[in-house]
Amino acid sequence: MAYKISDDCVACGTCISECPSGAISEGDIYKIDPALCVDCGTCADACPMGAIAPAE
Repeated sequence: MAYKISDDCVACGTCISECPSGAISEGDIYKIDPALCVDCGTCADACPMGAIAPAE
């Protein structure tokens, strides 16, 4: 199951530098490509806003 970034994202960039698979792309709200996400949770742990959680 891939992770998802919510509207609480402030585009700080912390998650991008932590993602080992390069699944996160920049934007007003960052996005995670589910095809590239390896479900490690590193991005969620690093997010200071708590904006990343497992997709349902």
